[in-house]
Amino acid sequence: MLRASAAAEAAGFPSSSLVCSGFLGQGATTSVGLGMPNLPMAEVPGHPDAQTDRELRDNVASVTVRGVIENLTQAPPAGTAIQEPGPDDVVLEGSFEEINRFYYENGWSDGLPIVPPTRDKVEAFLGFTDLPAGHVIGRLLPDNREATVWNVAVNGVMAGCRPRYMPVLVALAEAMADPHYGVEHSGNTPGSETLIVINGPIIKDLAFNFEQGALRDGFQANTSIGRWWRLYLRNVAGFLPHRNDKATFGNTWRVVLAENEDVLERIGWPPVSADFGHARGENVVSISRFTGGDVIASVFGQKPEEMLPYLADALVSQTGWQLVFTVGYADGDYSPLLVLSPILAETIAKAGWSKDDVRQWLFEHARIPASKFERYLGEFTNLYSGKRSLYERARSGKANAVFGESEDPDRLVPIVCDPTDIRIAVAGDPGRTNAQVFSHNGTLGYPTARAIRLPADWQAKLAAAE
Repeated sequence: MLRASAAAEAAGFPSSSLVCSGFLGQGATTSVGLGMPNLPMAEVPGHPDAQTDRELRDNVASVTVRGVIENLTQAPPAGTAIQEPGPDDVVLEGSFEEINRFYYENGWSDGLPIVPPTRDKVEAFLGFTDLPAGHVIGRLLPDNREATVWNVAVNGVMAGCRPRYMPVLVALAEAMADPHYGVEHSGNTPGSETLIVINGPIIKDLAFNFEQGALRDGFQANTSIGRWWRLYLRNVAGFLPHRNDKATFGNTWRVVLAENEDVLERIGWPPVSADFGHARGENVVSISRFTGGDVIASVFGQKPEEMLPYLADALVSQTGWQLVFTVGYADGDYSPLLVLSPILAETIAKAGWSKDDVRQWLFEHARIPASKFERYLGEFTNLYSGKRSLYERARSGKANAVFGESEDPDRLVPIVCDPTDIRIAVAGDPGRTNAQVFSHNGTLGYPTARAIRLPADWQAKLAAAE
């Protein structure tokens, strides 16, 4: 609403955005990022979903209407632009404790100790990229702040990264700035978190963990780069709790998931990066925002047909309201992730199954009754306002044809529109028959990838930095 309001105000027309009470703070900070502090907002008291029709009508009549009239008839108070320090400014000189307290009080840290970003430390990071420090990668909403090579390095220092991680951090900033990803949705109320997946020889160059504990902290590359992502969202994009970050509960940042490319090559399966058009052997990061997931323990069987029913059930059980991204809110944009431990992938591949074979089987068997699918869209939630059935949507061309095969409410329908919407990675303990499922946040964090550009003398720099 505020982006539409900003466009109207810029064109010379007064506006008034209707904003629920819980989002007034977010509206205030978002308007600053849009370059128009104090965009007019009219409060809608409480949350409309939790009010009776009469309560909502009374609240709108007594509070909201008055706010709209005032916004359209009175000039808003002048906004005050926030003066931020320049890239080269020294903001504080002091002890480790003093610097950390200062950063925390200014909202620049996540509450954990940060490494003070001195010029020398930042310069060490800049030595691992051929891009100039002032190179602008893009602009990040909601604060509309420039992502630069310099502030990538600053936050890398703060997160506890090593200088050699810089090429990965730059690629991640490029992916974050890609409009396809939709960084502006990073503070949405489900509190989904981004998972970074990395592929290529750089996994071993930088000592990423890709075996036991692949999603656990304790390994510097996986852990500090995951932390960098969240710090960069905070300090450059502008997502702060109680302001632009409106996660109802939220989670902490996720460590980077590195695929086991040795296993992938041995069984002939392509890496996750191939889903984005990259060849095996390319260094690539991919990002996607997931609402949550669960471990699938002790997958039993010696053949794919014995193992896959459990995995199909896991995909279904970890998918609920997210179906609005399959049909409804954004058709065909739900893309869950299945992480297989190496022994599971090897057992399946030994039977002659490709990754695409697995996807096809899961597409055909990870299904739920059409009536339950429709309840997620329009009875359990109000995420999709359309009242037409899956059958009617498919017959009118508004949904994939697979949802219009019959009108039987008990027919089984898939949770995605196409087998390739199911992404599969291979990592984790080589000796355990476990898997992990992540449910996807659809267009509010759509899968996006970037190639990692290494400096011309990469191997020499690595050797010199040992």
